[in-house]
Amino acid sequence: MPSEQNKSIVLQMYKFFDEGDLAAVQEFLAPNFVAHIPGATESLNRKAFIQSVLGVFRSAFPDGIHQFEDVIAEGDRVVTRGIFSGTHRGELQGIPPINKQIIIPFFHIDRIVDDQLVEHWGQSDLLSLMQQVGIIYLPSAGLIFRKLSWAIATSINKRLG
Repeated sequence: MPSEQNKSIVLQMYKFFDEGDLAAVQEFLAPNFVAHIPGATESLNRKAFIQSVLGVFRSAFPDGIHQFEDVIAEGDRVVTRGIFSGTHRGELQGIPPINKQIIIPFFHIDRIVDDQLVEHWGQSDLLSLMQQVGIIYLPSAGLIFRKLSWAIATSINKRLG
């Protein structure tokens, strides 16, 4: 039964985040909470996680919601996999809003002790996020195909000619 209770705790915490109630989210994070997320040079404590991750994301994507495809609990850990989607309406670490919907696939692992999150591991598709907000451009499949075709043709012509 603790696994089901831990699932419920994690899902309730995400529900409050999606509703924009960061004060309620704080109640789910233990005082010794620590988060491990991509892009951070070191683990984040409770205060840093709330300010630099939750607060920033909520401001940038005020209508953002988590849609879960998998929620798996084993012992004191809960794994969630899904998609975060929202409209980029606020600044995101210096990136001006584009007022378009973004979609970010994610995997999270949360560890629960005494009904509070004590540890969080987050993995999100940050490359996709950077593409969607326009700070990274990747070549289209057609361009890649044309470049490869040209390189192959050039190589063949050199060998034959």
